Amino acid sequence: MPVLVTVIMARYKSIKEVFKFCKLFSPYHKQSLLLSEGLPCFISTKRSMSSQKFSLPERFTGSESSVWVEYIQLALEQKPLNLGQGFPDFAAPDYVTKALAEISSGENVLLHQYTRGFGHPRLVAALSKLYSQLIGRELNPQTEIIVTSGAYEALFSCIQGHTSPGDEVIIIEPFFFDCYEPMVRTVGGIPVFIPLRTRKPAPGKPMMSSDWVLDPEELASKFNSKTKAIIVNTPHNPVGKVFNLEELTLIADLCKKWDVLCISDEVYEHMVYKPFKHIRMATLPGMWERTVTIGSAGKTFSVTGWKTGWAYGPAPLIRNLMIVHQNCVYTCSTPLQEAIAMGFELELTRLGQPECYFESLPRELEAKRDYMAKFLKDVGMEPTVPEGGYFMLADWTDLAKKIDLSSENDKYKDYQFTKWMSKNVKLQGIPPSAFYSEANKYLGENFVRYCFIKKDENLQKAAQILKTWKDTISKL
Repeated sequence: MPVLVTVIMARYKSIKEVFKFCKLFSPYHKQSLLLSEGLPCFISTKRSMSSQKFSLPERFTGSESSVWVEYIQLALEQKPLNLGQGFPDFAAPDYVTKALAEISSGENVLLHQYTRGFGHPRLVAALSKLYSQLIGRELNPQTEIIVTSGAYEALFSCIQGHTSPGDEVIIIEPFFFDCYEPMVRTVGGIPVFIPLRTRKPAPGKPMMSSDWVLDPEELASKFNSKTKAIIVNTPHNPVGKVFNLEELTLIADLCKKWDVLCISDEVYEHMVYKPFKHIRMATLPGMWERTVTIGSAGKTFSVTGWKTGWAYGPAPLIRNLMIVHQNCVYTCSTPLQEAIAMGFELELTRLGQPECYFESLPRELEAKRDYMAKFLKDVGMEPTVPEGGYFMLADWTDLAKKIDLSSENDKYKDYQFTKWMSKNVKLQGIPPSAFYSEANKYLGENFVRYCFIKKDENLQKAAQILKTWKDTISKL
């Protein structure tokens, strides 16, 4: 069939005008145009879509847009210094990357073929040795550990494997993994949100991530007989909060009271700054049998592009993940798993020692954290100093009177600010309202999220960009 129409967005002053024009078209066409979010054109054919036969299934409605897609495109167009995305821009440990190089040129051809579906034997053995020490319980590498295509797939398999239609899953906001909500919804689950709320720090003290807290009564009110699971992210992204024993015990007691699964997302487990300590939910009394813990090689060894993660927990819980996994990706990259296993084997020999990467990385990051906190404060922002992870939220509202955001048409102020900064100051952050449910997005509007696992020279460049900008606006 010939093309019915091509709508060039530049011809119209607003989406409203485009929709007025699109009264000629089906609801599907209107939805598609809206979801394009300003793409140059919209093309439809008369016959192929008129019945909506090939429209997006209803279970995915609401999850079409992505802050990452939008802001990666913005970075490509505006070319700012990108402190938005959460990946290192410096080399991973050489013993990990060299291991992969040795595998690629080695003589063992089987390392380039399929491996065991639930995890390469050498890797699950190494993970078993590590976590058996860390949680004080002997882990069976065959039945209590699964290797996944990143922590993302571990979450997917856990939520898919444990959620039935009508089940409620409690999600703590802000939730960096913006996949939490759609993963729950696509299996018919009902996300129930509870936000971390800020409290004022002590006079003269900086805002710390520990000043973002759950209200105990509000949390308790979210649990009921329909509650299947709660997702806990500690150390937390984007706040950097390391949940303490009292906070985790509160959650654990509610899980036990209501017979609820805890999905413990602990991918930043090795990035905790002294004197704070990471407490694994599975180690609390009565929680092993109801906890699935998520980990990530990308975060552990600074190789985010390797997209390798894992989950561990009691065999009956992990079995559900295995069933989803075998019917989804089935198995993960063999050479990557082999190289990660070799990295863990080395670290196991120096666990707890200063030269251990799990000890040296947080030392390196702490200096970067403190440097970022200083230059953000110097320009007029109010940073939340994280206790873990490698992200920092900063309240930018004191700068609002110095800039004109009217050129940005986004609904939420943090989107306006971060886009304006990318275009005019050439420094990019991420809008935290993207990590809240619709009802609570206002809680994130006053903040911007930056990443500090970057080369020192890039952090210095960011500081200089902000200083130059501050000097410019001070003269106005």
